[in-house]
Amino acid sequence: MHVEAGKEDCYWQYVHPKATLYVSYQVLKGGDGNIGMAIRNPEMKVVHPYAWKASSEYEESDIPSGGYYSVCLDNQFSRFSAKLVNLYLTTFRYDEWEKFSQELQDMDVTVENFTSTLRQVDQRIQIMRQFQSMTRSGEARDFNLIQDNSAYVQNWSIAQALVVMLCTAVQVYFVKSFFKDPREGKGGGSSSGFKMRT
Repeated sequence: MHVEAGKEDCYWQYVHPKATLYVSYQVLKGGDGNIGMAIRNPEMKVVHPYAWKASSEYEESDIPSGGYYSVCLDNQFSRFSAKLVNLYLTTFRYDEWEKFSQELQDMDVTVENFTSTLRQVDQRIQIMRQFQSMTRSGEARDFNLIQDNSAYVQNWSIAQALVVMLCTAVQVYFVKSFFKDPREGKGGGSSSGFKMRT
């Protein structure tokens, strides 16, 4: 997400009842590298208050009633620099596995171990996706930092090289002017006063 300087951007996500909500963010580029994130539940109550950090995460399980959660990224403290933010938001429901198990039991099929294993696999996949998202955002942040540092070093190197060349030219000019004959540039010999006698 690209958040302009001095602005706040909000995003809305519907969450089903009994579902789990997971939100994380990391600032990849811009300013001091900090931004605020606030999360509000469907009753507009703040469940995650603003805290200006480079990264943060929030997880809520077994949400009692469904509705739209709002996730707001606040860049109002930064008046001049926009921020590039990696926002990861996901919702998932474990009660679907129980519903699937109940349907199989209604068909007189006993697969408790099977559904239990599938549920554990799903939980671990969700955890892996969270870690992968954090790793990708960290890699993107490092890459942007390297690019910024490279541009900074290159620009300063060019500026310093130009200053050195300018100083060299000025020094050569003044050194040459010290050794210049002051009689040069004035008129040569004039025939005033002296005549040859034969």
